[in-house]
Amino acid sequence: MAVDVVVVGSVNLDQVIEVAALPVPGETVQGGPIIRLGGGKGANQAVAAARLGCSVALVGAVGTDADSAQLRAELVAESVDVSRLAAVEGPPGHAVVLVDRQAENVVVVSPGANARLDSDTVQAAGDLIAAASVVVAQLEVPLPAVLAAARLASATFVLNPAPAPAELPDELWPLVDVLVPNRTELARLCGVPDSGLRAPGEVARLAAGLPCERVVVTLGADGALVRDGARTELIAAPTVRAVDTTGAGDTFCGALAVALAEGRNLADAARFAVRAAALSVEQTGARTAMPTRARLAAAGELVQDAR
Repeated sequence: MAVDVVVVGSVNLDQVIEVAALPVPGETVQGGPIIRLGGGKGANQAVAAARLGCSVALVGAVGTDADSAQLRAELVAESVDVSRLAAVEGPPGHAVVLVDRQAENVVVVSPGANARLDSDTVQAAGDLIAAASVVVAQLEVPLPAVLAAARLASATFVLNPAPAPAELPDELWPLVDVLVPNRTELARLCGVPDSGLRAPGEVARLAAGLPCERVVVTLGADGALVRDGARTELIAAPTVRAVDTTGAGDTFCGALAVALAEGRNLADAARFAVRAAALSVEQTGARTAMPTRARLAAAGELVQDAR
């Protein structure tokens, strides 16, 4: 059965620890209790899209232990189709997330089952991928799986290049319809330091140098910069009280996929995604505060069926 959005990506168990300040190298800091939550960029983006009203399937891999069973059950509860989620021997991916009082975070990921998502598993979901309006992938799974998804996608293929690679293979670039990096990922793809990458003009200049005509750079509290061919637009984010920014980028990608699947143009889709991402930072945990369509409407988003 066809779905609006297919996400090809990772599934993790997140272990979140709140700290007063993020540690520097060599420092030990005291943290709060460990909070165990479902995570992984692929699963998070799938949940974000499902909550916003799209039919969504996830292509990925989990393990065979109790944690993996729980992660699968959580996705089913969010109305994500997990029929193409492979089970491989061993544990799922794990992530340790430290969050400070300013809502900044650092994340360490152990890939677990995600490292064993191969092109054959993705090929087996080829019918689902080819029929989707939007296919989304990230880089927490092996590159051959991402390449297979890009080749199979017949409509819009969205790539979130995270974790940030030093470069992408030449064969992948022509297959990417929309690239969605943050500042750090953009700087790494362009081979420049990201320490001073704050001015929108500099972000726009770097985005224009990428071999992709449609780029959306997420800028956190500053919103997003959209490059669509020769047009560039800076989209401001609404002001919210940030508690944890961990899932904001994943919420953005999921919401962008929903809006593109509904037929919105790239700038309008980014506006929709910016508002969803802003709401997602108001609670601890990558998925906890991901908005539903109703919550987005209550926050001022005009909800219309653009199809």
